[in-house]
Amino acid sequence: MKQVVRKSTIPLYAAAATWLLYALLFPLYRPLHYVLAAGAAAVIGIVARLLCPNTVEEVPEEPKSTGNAELDKMIDDGRKAIAAMKRLDDNIADPTISAQIVRLQELSGKIFAQVEQNPEKLPQIRKFMNYYLPTTLKILNAYDRMGEQGVAGENITSTMHKVENMMATIITAFEKQLDNLFGAEAMDISTDMVVLENMMAREGLTEDALHKAAQEQPAPAQTEPPQDDEGGITLEL
Repeated sequence: MKQVVRKSTIPLYAAAATWLLYALLFPLYRPLHYVLAAGAAAVIGIVARLLCPNTVEEVPEEPKSTGNAELDKMIDDGRKAIAAMKRLDDNIADPTISAQIVRLQELSGKIFAQVEQNPEKLPQIRKFMNYYLPTTLKILNAYDRMGEQGVAGENITSTMHKVENMMATIITAFEKQLDNLFGAEAMDISTDMVVLENMMAREGLTEDALHKAAQEQPAPAQTEPPQDDEGGITLEL
């Protein structure tokens, strides 16, 4: 969203009306008359500006094209989905469902951000975008409509309970979808950690390597005192 300043036209119309009214009521024969009329119009314009200031409006920013039509569509659909979730959160009074919708909104935003930053991950969320997300919104919209009826009928009550029981499963699925986007990175990091650990071990920089080196050091040789022929110990002076 970006802020746009809308200038009020009322001060301009007020100043123009002052000129017209002054011309009708007073003569405009001399330069002084025009100066007085201009002064009056200026004063009225300033007062009108103070009473009717400019307004600031928030308007959605036009999405910038990425050069990838499928990615642009994902970004646009993602923004619409998050806006729909925010509307549902505002409409639905149940605090538990509302909190769960907020969680879905957070997860969806993170999923879209990851794919926007890494377009090569776009194929991983095609089913999410084409089925899971729109179906979730359809279910929540139905829940919202049923809740607004104010009727505790069998169909409405049963359906709303089913949706409430399903929400935890939906959140888990969204969390899994986000986690799957980091699968390749997790594998790369694991590989880097193994290589790093092996290199440090070869250089003797790890605790295991130092401990092993200490164990492999030969023990100092012990010299036995000389013995006499009868097996006793001989003391040398």
